[in-house]
Amino acid sequence: MPRIVAIHEGTVAISSSMSNAFIDFSAMDCSIVAVVSDVLRDGKPVVGYGFNSNGRYSAGEILRRRVIPRLLRAAPEELETEDGAFIDPARAWNLMTRNEKPGGHGERSVAVGVIDMALFDLNAKLAGLPLYRWLVRHYGLGEPDADVFVYAAGGYYAPGKEPAQLQEEMRGFLEQGYDVVKMKIGGASLADDVKRVEAVLEVLGGDGSRLAVDANGRFDLDTALAYGRALEPFGLRWYEEPGDPLDFALHATLSERYPGPLATGENLFSHQDARNLLRYAGMRPDRDYLQFDPVLGYGLVEYLRIQDMLRAHGWSARRCIPHGGHQFSLHIAAALRLGGNESYPGEFQPTGGFADHALIEHSRLRLTDSPGIGFEDKSELYRVFRALHP
Repeated sequence: MPRIVAIHEGTVAISSSMSNAFIDFSAMDCSIVAVVSDVLRDGKPVVGYGFNSNGRYSAGEILRRRVIPRLLRAAPEELETEDGAFIDPARAWNLMTRNEKPGGHGERSVAVGVIDMALFDLNAKLAGLPLYRWLVRHYGLGEPDADVFVYAAGGYYAPGKEPAQLQEEMRGFLEQGYDVVKMKIGGASLADDVKRVEAVLEVLGGDGSRLAVDANGRFDLDTALAYGRALEPFGLRWYEEPGDPLDFALHATLSERYPGPLATGENLFSHQDARNLLRYAGMRPDRDYLQFDPVLGYGLVEYLRIQDMLRAHGWSARRCIPHGGHQFSLHIAAALRLGGNESYPGEFQPTGGFADHALIEHSRLRLTDSPGIGFEDKSELYRVFRALHP
């Protein structure tokens, strides 16, 4: 029976000077953890690693004062799976969230998600399996996807960045093997953003299905509708997060008037929030995309609850493309047969992106057989993790 003997926590800056319509990322950081077990391999303990997705700051205070102590105080039998072979993620989740009032999910959900990632990494390493293989075996999910659709998210705002530089950035994504790209809108005037969209479409041969746009929750209703009218003729892949993530009425009105696909959900952090999105935001299961982030929203344990709820409401898992752009979501996408995974080529380092040797072809990425999530194949991030513990 594996036991947790130590949990090391730290903070790392994410490398980015970009801005979207709402925030810049230059001062943003994230939490990192190492969960050390008593199981030895080649004389070294088996360790699970985790971090939080970009877009939310580190949650070290919550980790140190509440989440980590609850796990370390637990008796080993409170955490083990029924067969005693692994740390049970659901039991650990219950302990981490003990004595927390419902609602107000915020940064608390981030802290739990960081540890959740590390526990799944640990379990897969204990089994000697890549995480997506461990997930399908542990949860009886059937055959996983052999490769995953990935798209390149970029097109951020920067001082002096003109349409020509935007086009150059997008050409770089295509050269890396991406067929589908995403760009930011809402940080300039509507007229200027339309010119930026047209510039990117030139690079994509005029094919709007290869381009998604993201407003990062910037717009009020009138602005969201105005952008919708301007974007509709382009036939875009999707129009993402037009208004505040919790303004379901805005989203419902837009969905009535904008016939193209919409996407949202990355800033909703619980299965209750996800359920309210389906109830009140006019989401359409035949065309729209759901972007809940498994790490920011209490981890994979909660994300599995969201998937159960989606099936009950008639949604296919293929309509889910998680926010985050990292290896954990990539394994989840393969195991749960989701619609794909986000990617930020070269951004949000050291946590963002995939293995150093990852090869993307026509916006598809095959997973490796490395045990766990495969952080050891991402050298810069692995160095950061190793610095956490002896």
